[in-house]
Amino acid sequence: MSHRILLTLTLVFTLTGCAPDIIDNNNYNYTSTLGQELIDLKRAMDEGAIDQEQYNELFEGLKESRFGE
Repeated sequence: MSHRILLTLTLVFTLTGCAPDIIDNNNYNYTSTLGQELIDLKRAMDEGAIDQEQYNELFEGLKESRFGE
C-alpha cells in the first residue's frame, strides 16, 4: 500500500512540473527589485564569478526585461 502512495505522489509531483505555463506575457511578477538584481550582478563581477563582458550582457538583459529597451 505504501508503495502505491509513494508512486502516486511521485507521479503527481513529476507531472505537475511538466504542465504548460499559462501566463500573460505582458504581466510579469518579479520577486526581486531591479536595484537588488543590479547589486547582485555587480557583486558577482566583483567576486570574479562573471567577467566584464558577461556583466554587460546581463545588465542589458535586465534593462530589456524591465523596460523593453
